[in-house]
Amino acid sequence: MRTIVELPEEQLVALREVCTREKASRAEIIRRAVGQYLHSHQSGKGQSAFGLWKKKKLNALDYEAKLRAEWPDV
Repeated sequence: MRTIVELPEEQLVALREVCTREKASRAEIIRRAVGQYLHSHQSGKGQSAFGLWKKKKLNALDYEAKLRAEWPDV
């Protein structure tokens, strides 16, 4: 779908340089930029927690037990 966006001259110059360096069209570079922006501003914040423990050496249950061990006995 086409859309019209007005950009200041300095952004157009910088965009032209990126297009030349990446050997990609202006439309492609803008699509990538919008995609990255949308990805970083997704409303589904729960997705950011998915796989949170993937690279941890300690699994979540062991971590929970470690934290609870620090609690004073009442």
